[in-house]
Amino acid sequence: MTKSPALSFATAITRAPSLTVTGGLRAIDQGAPDPDLFRSHHAMYISALQATGAEVIQLPALENYPDSVFVEDTALCLPEGVIIMRPGAPSRLGEAVEMATILPEYFRQVRYLDAGHAEGGDILVTSREILVGRSGRTDKRGVAALRDIVTEWGYQLRELQTPPGVLHFKTDCGLLDEDTILSTHRLAASGCFSDYNVLLVAEGEEACANAVRFNDVILFPAGFPTTASMLRDHGYTLVEIPNTEAAKIDGGMSCLSLRFTKYPDPDRDRESYG
Repeated sequence: MTKSPALSFATAITRAPSLTVTGGLRAIDQGAPDPDLFRSHHAMYISALQATGAEVIQLPALENYPDSVFVEDTALCLPEGVIIMRPGAPSRLGEAVEMATILPEYFRQVRYLDAGHAEGGDILVTSREILVGRSGRTDKRGVAALRDIVTEWGYQLRELQTPPGVLHFKTDCGLLDEDTILSTHRLAASGCFSDYNVLLVAEGEEACANAVRFNDVILFPAGFPTTASMLRDHGYTLVEIPNTEAAKIDGGMSCLSLRFTKYPDPDRDRESYG
């Protein structure tokens, strides 16, 4: 597997789970997450990132924001700069404000979504394009505002529809390499990945579709043996991380980090993205 700027990172930002994570938003009540167990799983996630050689910036918990552990929803990191999102859940708007005080340290350009709503969980950046799924958290105005910024930076944005009943577009998919996407049957059936190689998760294992390629490994939720075996058979190296507590509030592997590469030279503005 070759490295790509969409897959290879030197830096990740994470945020510790709060004690109030028990009140995190969820589509279906599967019980409240255990904060201690969540922190244990989160530590394993951070260790997996560090094991690839990445620097992991660990932000403190925000007790006023139960969902703030899911930092990916607050921003989109691209080579030209970072775009601060406008989360679709009103209770999460403050998370983006908090992140906006931190990200200028790592990016020369900081832009802000100025209309509608969009969350990072609905955005899949590949080596060819930016895929954005409309959902209950990302609306048409938000997609249009995002398109204005990324088009200015030379990107093609393709607007799609997240399947009914699915929180985020990336709940049902993850980028495995430059040409390959892991997807659920229901999302792939829409034809949105017709120009990519698609590997389908096993029936009954839809919750593992949100896997993350980070450098040479795939960060993969533990407990989905059939899909894990299939991915290994295709040559991928998996690091399986328990995700039971994050899953109770609709969180997956990509949600837990912002991924990019920062350069020490202030005259350079190329940061890798993910």
